[in-house]
Amino acid sequence: MEDMGDPQRRPRRLLLEREPELGALDALLTELCAPPTGSGTPRSGGILAFAGPAGLGKTTLLTEIRRRAADRGCTVLFARGGEREQEVAFHVVRQLVQPVLASGTEQEHRRIMGSWYDIVAPAVGLVAGDVGSPDPQGVRDGLDWIATRFAVQHAPLVVLLDDAHWADAESLAWLTGFAPRATELPMLLVVAYRPDELPASAAGFGKLADRQGSRPFDLATLTPNAVSRIVREALGEEADEAFCRETWAVTGGNPFETVELTAKVAERGLKPQDVHIPELRELASAVKGSDVVERLERLGTSAVRFAWSAAVLGAEASRTLAANVGGLGDAESADAVARLREARILADPADLADDDRLEFFHPLVATAVYRAIPPAFRVAMHGQAAVTVSSAGLGTTRVARHLLEMHPESDPWAVQQLREAAREYLRAGAPEAARRCLARALREPPAPEDRAGVLFELGCSALLTEPATTVNHLRAALDEPVLDPALREAITYRLAQALGHSDRMAEAAETVTEAARQATNARTRLRMQAEQFMWNAFRADEQNSPARSRKLARLAEHLTGRGIAERYILGLRAWDAMVRGEPASTALHYAEEALGEGLSWTNDEWGFEVPVLVALTFMYCDQPGRAEELFNKGIAECENKGWRGAHLSFGFTLLGYIRYRRGRLDEAEMLVRGGLRIADRVGHRVPAQWFAIGILIEILLARGRTGEAQELAATYNYGDVVPNAVVYPDSQTVYSELLLALGMRREAEQQLEQVGRRLEPRGMRNPAWCPWQLHLARALELSDPGRAVEFASESVRRARRFGTQSAIGQSLRAVAAVTRGEDRISLLAEAVEHLERSPSGYDLACALVDHGAALRRAGLPQDAAEQLHRGLEGAVHCGADALAARARDELDVAGLPLLQLRTGDTESLTAQERTVAEWATRGWSNTRIAEALGTHERAVAQLLSGVYRKVGSDPAGLPGVLGRQSGKPLTPRL
Repeated sequence: MEDMGDPQRRPRRLLLEREPELGALDALLTELCAPPTGSGTPRSGGILAFAGPAGLGKTTLLTEIRRRAADRGCTVLFARGGEREQEVAFHVVRQLVQPVLASGTEQEHRRIMGSWYDIVAPAVGLVAGDVGSPDPQGVRDGLDWIATRFAVQHAPLVVLLDDAHWADAESLAWLTGFAPRATELPMLLVVAYRPDELPASAAGFGKLADRQGSRPFDLATLTPNAVSRIVREALGEEADEAFCRETWAVTGGNPFETVELTAKVAERGLKPQDVHIPELRELASAVKGSDVVERLERLGTSAVRFAWSAAVLGAEASRTLAANVGGLGDAESADAVARLREARILADPADLADDDRLEFFHPLVATAVYRAIPPAFRVAMHGQAAVTVSSAGLGTTRVARHLLEMHPESDPWAVQQLREAAREYLRAGAPEAARRCLARALREPPAPEDRAGVLFELGCSALLTEPATTVNHLRAALDEPVLDPALREAITYRLAQALGHSDRMAEAAETVTEAARQATNARTRLRMQAEQFMWNAFRADEQNSPARSRKLARLAEHLTGRGIAERYILGLRAWDAMVRGEPASTALHYAEEALGEGLSWTNDEWGFEVPVLVALTFMYCDQPGRAEELFNKGIAECENKGWRGAHLSFGFTLLGYIRYRRGRLDEAEMLVRGGLRIADRVGHRVPAQWFAIGILIEILLARGRTGEAQELAATYNYGDVVPNAVVYPDSQTVYSELLLALGMRREAEQQLEQVGRRLEPRGMRNPAWCPWQLHLARALELSDPGRAVEFASESVRRARRFGTQSAIGQSLRAVAAVTRGEDRISLLAEAVEHLERSPSGYDLACALVDHGAALRRAGLPQDAAEQLHRGLEGAVHCGADALAARARDELDVAGLPLLQLRTGDTESLTAQERTVAEWATRGWSNTRIAEALGTHERAVAQLLSGVYRKVGSDPAGLPGVLGRQSGKPLTPRL
C-alpha cells in the first residue's frame, strides 16, 4: 500500500448513514482490486462523486475511502481545492503529483515523464528546459500520458479530490477531460464538492458522473437516530431522548454543526438532559453564527494574529511562515498553535503529515477566520505574505497570489514579480493565469518605460483565448510614447496575428502595410513586407491580387534567401505562383529556395503559416512525398513543444489531405478526423475546422459515403457561410461537390459560378488547387453541354500550363465526362496516361474505370476488361468503395469475370491495422498514433500486436512487408 498524499494514517471519525455511498465504493474497489482474468482483460476503474452543501461530511467520507483503499493495497493520491488558491494554476495537479516526485532527482523525473518532461514539468512545479510556451491542450495531453502510465504502473490506483468546487480552473479542465479514461484504467477517481459553489466554467466537471451512467451521490442530512448516536458518543449514554431530538432539530441533521454543538455542550459542562434545552438552543445559535470568531477572540491577540496569518497563507501555511507574517516569535507562535488546536480552529497534528504544516479544523472554519479579518488589515497581511513567501523561495506564482489581493501602490517590485509569475504560468501552459497577473501589473501601474512591455505581454497572454482583447492591448502598446523599435516590431507582428485569428484579415494586412511604410530599418521593412504579403494572400476579399502578385514576383527575383524574412517572401512567392497556375517548375524553384536550411513550424516570432504553404506547394506540384516529409517534421516540432491545439490540428488535417490526393483514402480519413477532433477542442468556426470539414467531405465523397458527408456538413453548417480567410480546399467548391453528389445540379451551378467570380479577378486559376471549372462542367453537362465543354477545356489549358501530370489527367477526365463520341475514349486514354505518371492513385482509378466503361460501350470488351480490372484493384487499395462497386457493376454488365485482386503480403490486415503499422514504421509514437485516431494508447498497442501476429513476430520485418505492398521500401525507426 502507498498513500502518496498523506504518509501518516489519519484516525477514524464517526461516519453514520452513509451505507449506500460506502456500498458503491466497496463494489468499485472490489472490481478495481480483482486479479486479472485468464483472458488478460485489464482491471477497470470508475468515477465516484459526492455532492452536498458544507458540513455534510464529505471530507470525513473521503477520509474513510482513503482508509479502505489503503487497506486493500491501493496506491492513493489525494488533493484538496483551496478557497484562497483557486487562481493558482495547477494547484490541485501539483498536490497529486508532487508526493510522487518529492524524493526523486531530475533524472528520475525525466524517466517517469518520458518525452513529456519539458512540456509538463513547469505545470507540476519542476524546472524544465526552455522549449517555449506549450498550449493548454498540450499540457493536458502530457498530464493524460503521465497519469495513464502511473495508473498502470501503480495499479490499483485511487485518486481523491476534496473540495473540488475550489479547485483551480486549469486542474479542473484537465481532470474533466481525463476522468472518462478512468473507466479504461485500473483507477478509481473520487471527487467531493458543493454543487452550488461550482464555478460556471466547471459545468462539464459537474456532469462527470452523469457521463459514466450514474449520478453523483447527493449527501443527505442525518436522521434523528444518527444525531442521537453522535450526542451519546460525545456526551455519554445518559443523554436523554428529548435533548438528542432537539440537537437534531437545531442543527437540521448537519454533521459538522452537530459535532461542533456537542463539543460546545461539553465545554460548558451541560448535562445532556431536557432541562438544558434552552442553553442548547443558545449554543446552537452561536455555532451557526459567529462562534468561531468569538472562540478565536477569547484566545488572545497572539492567537488571533497567528490564525489570521494562517488563513491568509492558505494551503502554503506553515508554522514558520505564519509566524513571520504575523510578526510573532517562536514561543508566541508555539503557544498560539497549541491554543488554536485545543479550540478546534487548527487541525490536530496527528491529522497532518508534517508537524510544521498548518491546516484548519474544517474548511468552514478557515473561511470564517479569513472573512473575520478587517479588510484593510487583510490587504496589508497579503502584502506581508508576499514578501515572506518570496524570501522563503517558494516561487513567483505563490507571491503573485498575494499580490493579486493587494491594492495598487506603484511598486516596481510588485510589477516585476507579477511579470515573472506570468512568464512562469505561460511556460506551464496556463495563459489565463498569466493574463490575471499581467492585468494586475498594469493596474499597479508599471513605470512609463515598462508600460508598453506589460501591455505587449498582456496581449500575448490572451492571444489563444481572447484574440479581440489582445488587439486592444496591443494597439494600446503601440500608442505608448516610450517604445523600443524592436518591441514595436514584435507588437506589430502579434497585432496582425491577433487580427488574423479574429477573422479580420484586411485589418491584419493594413497593420503590417503601415508598419512597412513607416519602418526606417531595412530588416524591419522586409519583415513587415513578408507579413503584408502573407495576410493579403489569406484574404478572401483582397481587392487587387494581381498587383500584389506582380510586386511579390519582382521582389522575389532579387532575394537570395540569406535571412528568414527573405525565405518567407520566397515561400509566399512559391505559393502564389502555384495558386495562379504558373509553371510548376517556377513554384518548386521558389519553394526550394524558401526552405534553405529549413523552416520551423514553431518559431514564435514568425508563425507556421508560410512553412505550411511551402509544404503544400510541393503537394500540388506532384511531390507529395516531399510534402509529407515536411509535414511529419512540422508535426513532430509541434508535439515536442506541446503545441497540441490549432497547429497540430492543421498538421494532421493537411497530412490527411496529402494522403487523400495520393489516393490513400482510409489513412486520410483517420488523419483528418483526428485533426477535426483537435479543432473542435480549439473552438467553433475557427480556420482549423474549415480545413478539416472540407477535406473530410471530399474524402467521404470519394469513398462513396455521400450521406455521411451530408450529415457532416449539416452538423457544422458547412456551406452556409463563406469564410473571410482563404482555406484549402476552397469551402464553397467543396460544398458544390456535395451538392453534385446529391443530384442538386442547379444549386451547385450557382455556387460554382460564385466561386469563379471570386477567384478569377484574383488570378487564382490553377485547377490543381481549386477545380471549380471541372465541377461546373459536370453541373452544366445536361442543361448546357456547350458551356460544360468550354469550362472543362479551359481547365485543360490551365493544367497544361501548370504542367503537373495529375492536374492534366484530372482535367482531361473532366473534358471526357462532358464529351460524346470517339473523342471521349481518346481523352480518357490520355488522362490515364498522364495519371499513371502522377502520384494520384484515386484519380487514376477513376480514370481507369471511366475508360473501361467507355470501351465497353464502344464494343471493346477485352480492352475494357483490362482497364476495369486495373481500376477495380486501384479502387480497393484506395478504399474507394463506391468506385470499386461501380467497376464490379461494369464488369458484371459486360459479362466479364472478376479476377483475383493482388493484395500482397498484407491481405490479412484491416485498413486500420495497415495504417497504424505504417505510421509505426515511420517513427510515430503510440501517443501520436492514438492522437490521430482519437483513441487510447492501449488500443494502439493492441492493434500493433495484431499486426505483428499476422505479418510476423519481428516488428523490424514489417517495413519490408509494407514496402512490397506500396511499391517502395520503408525505413524502420521504431
